[in-house]
Amino acid sequence: MKFKAEIDVMPHAALLDPQGKAVTGSMTNIGLPQIQNVRIGKHISLEIDSETEADAHVIADTACQKLLANLIMESYAFTLKRM
Repeated sequence: MKFKAEIDVMPHAALLDPQGKAVTGSMTNIGLPQIQNVRIGKHISLEIDSETEADAHVIADTACQKLLANLIMESYAFTLKRM
């Protein structure tokens, strides 16, 4: 079976997000001062060949922990959908 994983990786809330801070500052410059505390992360989409959804979950989780997220500075969450 094929599964699609949609993964969101974000900096930990306690850490400074320089990109988010720059974008937050720019919001005022473009006339949107109502927008505050922008946090910028990454979205990753991937396909997994697996016998079961449980196995696909383990594979996606392993990919996140070992490569896709820096666990010292980032957290991640993902969803799986059967294709």
